[in-house]
Amino acid sequence: MLLVKQNFPDRSLADIPGTVQKELSDAGFGAGLAPGATVAIGVGSRGISNIATIVKAVVSYWKAKGMQPFIFPAMGSHGAATAEGQADVLAHYGIIEETMGCPVRSSLEVISLGRTPEGIEAFLDKHASGADGIMLVGRVKMHTDFSGRIESGLFKMMGIGLGKWSGAKNYHTHAYRLGMEAVIRSVGTQVLGSGKVLGGMAILEDAYHNTAKLTAVPVGKMLSMEEELLELSKSWAPALPADLDVLMIDEIGKQISGAGMDTKVVNRGTQGEYNPWPNTPKVERIYLRDLSSVSYGNGVGLGLSDIVHDRLLAKLDPHPTWINALTASTPSAAKTPIHFGTDRECLERISLTVGKHNIADVRFGWIQNTLELSRIALSDNMRAEIEQNPLLEILEEAHELPFDADGNLPFGVFAGAHAGEPVGAH
Repeated sequence: MLLVKQNFPDRSLADIPGTVQKELSDAGFGAGLAPGATVAIGVGSRGISNIATIVKAVVSYWKAKGMQPFIFPAMGSHGAATAEGQADVLAHYGIIEETMGCPVRSSLEVISLGRTPEGIEAFLDKHASGADGIMLVGRVKMHTDFSGRIESGLFKMMGIGLGKWSGAKNYHTHAYRLGMEAVIRSVGTQVLGSGKVLGGMAILEDAYHNTAKLTAVPVGKMLSMEEELLELSKSWAPALPADLDVLMIDEIGKQISGAGMDTKVVNRGTQGEYNPWPNTPKVERIYLRDLSSVSYGNGVGLGLSDIVHDRLLAKLDPHPTWINALTASTPSAAKTPIHFGTDRECLERISLTVGKHNIADVRFGWIQNTLELSRIALSDNMRAEIEQNPLLEILEEAHELPFDADGNLPFGVFAGAHAGEPVGAH
């Protein structure tokens, strides 16, 4: 394997709290609220870089204006669809009352906002409904299940996030017939009609998973601005550099992607479709090594792979995994693939299924997860292709895969690897 760097543009912001304050101030957030008003700040469950810093800056803005902010989880069925589980997800990101300077109120109770013209009953978190205003903090990015002008972002949070488990179940059922984008637009518009929503703080990340853009989105411009921000986010998204026969992934998890791994990186559909996304490198087989420790046993997405290590299944908690998959109407994402007890056996077995008689011809890739694509290990048979790509840089010469005596590979290979250190040194 060759350790390769993908040289993406670095768009990281230097002053995150200052940018949040300026954006909210310039957009006039809070102009219509009297001092002492309560503001509910909805925060999701994705692994967003600097999320605690961003949310704390939002809280500080409202407190400086004399408001009484509180935080609530806006995350549908995540956290095993329990109030305690959702609060625990936020806590693991450092979002607790002691660090944020305001209460965190977690509940699955909702109120009904009536039905949309499409016949979809919309719901709203009960705590949020009692506030004088609601603000959302979330990342705008591609969704794992579909492509459209609105995908994963503030509008989706208004629907599935604010609707809690009751909304998430209902909306995904309608999406099976209408399509997810249509449901998001329909429910989002209904939620806006409540008059509670003030707008949101849209977060964009660059290909290195850095906070690259923070934009205050006023309520009157939420749809048009999110469409523009999504296009920008898509243009910054990282990707695999080439087609692969076997892609080995160190970890999946809910903080990495809603489907455990970004389906538009690995080119899988949430119903198990192989290579459904056009203009995306093809991946013939996916091997998953482990489940992220901050996914809390939720292994949704393992069913999109072809083979997994036994260690992943040992960490799997079926309850949140099945709830998540069934709520999203994607039971395929929770199926148990073929599995073996060592990395060597998993790789040897799956490599025989890609239509190549000689393993030397199999194109291998190895990544930490689908958020971290700046460093990737690629098999030496791809060298000529790598050298012809101006965005790729070989950091070190080829090394054998560093199997231990038990036939397993190390973790942390990509965490701090640099030229001169063999793959597996970390």
